[in-house]
Amino acid sequence: MFSKTRVTEPGPRSQPTTNYDTESSRPMDTSYDLPAHQPRRNGPSVLSADLTVKGDIRTEGDAQIEGTVEGDIRAHQLTVGESATIRGEIVAEEVIVNGRVVGRVRGLKVRLSATARVEGDIVHKTIAIESGAHFEGSVQRQEDPLGNGQTPKLAAPSYAAEKADANV
Repeated sequence: MFSKTRVTEPGPRSQPTTNYDTESSRPMDTSYDLPAHQPRRNGPSVLSADLTVKGDIRTEGDAQIEGTVEGDIRAHQLTVGESATIRGEIVAEEVIVNGRVVGRVRGLKVRLSATARVEGDIVHKTIAIESGAHFEGSVQRQEDPLGNGQTPKLAAPSYAAEKADANV
C-alpha cells in the first residue's frame, strides 16, 4: 500500500523547492545576500598580545591589534589595544589608539585614548584626544585624509612666522 524510500538509498535527489508568494503565486526572492560591493562584517580580526607580525596588514573589515606589528596597516576600522605597538603607517576610516604607534596615522575619525602614545603625524577629518594621551608630531585636518595613498602636503608656514623670521 504505502512504501517509504530510505534516505540512505542512492537515487535521484529532489530539486530544491521554490517558495511562492501566496497572494500573487509568483516565486519569492529568498536570496538575502549582500550586494557584491559590500563585504560581510563579522567581528574584528584580532591579533593577540603574544603575536608579532613583520609585514603589512590589509583588510576591508575591522581589526584589533593587541600585539606588535612592524609594517603598515590598512583597515576599515582599526583598534590599537593598550598592549599593542605599531611601527608603520595606519590608514583606516576609523582609528582608535589605546596603545603605542610609531608612524603616521591617517583616518576619517581618529581617537587617542588616555593610554595612547603616538609618535608621528596624524592626518584626519575629525580627531579626539583624551586627557592623558601622549602625542608627539603634527596634526593636519583634511577632507579626504585617506586620499588614495597620496602623501599629504605639509601646511605652509603662516605669514606671521615668515614675518618674524624676516625681522630677526
